[in-house]
Amino acid sequence: MSKSSSADANSRELFGHPAGLYLLFSTELWERFSYYAMRALLVLYLTDTVTSGGLGWSQGEALQLYGIFTGLVFITPIFGGALADNWLGARRAILIGD
Repeated sequence: MSKSSSADANSRELFGHPAGLYLLFSTELWERFSYYAMRALLVLYLTDTVTSGGLGWSQGEALQLYGIFTGLVFITPIFGGALADNWLGARRAILIGD
């Protein structure tokens, strides 16, 4: 097999994009769908009656917890990034993250 043949096999494209991009996209899409679905299920679980297996919270209490959770999901990476940049360093942050 010549050098140009192996390069062609590794650079397959689909609609002008690398073929692996579609796998990456579908994985990210499924992860996002699952994350948002679980957040919705959290509110349903919190507001369901205790006899049905839920916690029996009011809708306001459940949505308040939902809002706090969602806020923390988006704010904690800022603190984690600052911690990694200013204290841990790239190498230790990667080792801890593994």
